[in-house]
Amino acid sequence: MAVKIRLARHGAKKKPYYRIVVADSESPRDGRYLEAVGTYNPLRDPAEITLKQERVQYWIEQGAVPTDTVRSLLKKEATPQGTA
Repeated sequence: MAVKIRLARHGAKKKPYYRIVVADSESPRDGRYLEAVGTYNPLRDPAEITLKQERVQYWIEQGAVPTDTVRSLLKKEATPQGTA
C-alpha cells in the first residue's frame, strides 16, 4: 500500500478549500483517507496554510510521499513568516 500526502478538495463551486490528508494512493481524491494533517485556503491573501507538523513528520518517517503541490506547501510553511 503506497501512502501519499495530498490535497482533498472541499468548498463550493469556484470557492475551493483543501484539506491536506494522508491517503492510500489508490483511493479517490475526495474519498477515504487515513488522517487529516492540515488545511490550505488559497482564497485568502496571503494563502492560509495550517499543518500538524508532528503528524506530517511522523507520516513522512513512515514512508508517506507528499505530492508536488503538498511538497511546495510544506516548504512555504517551513520558512519563517517574515521572510517569505
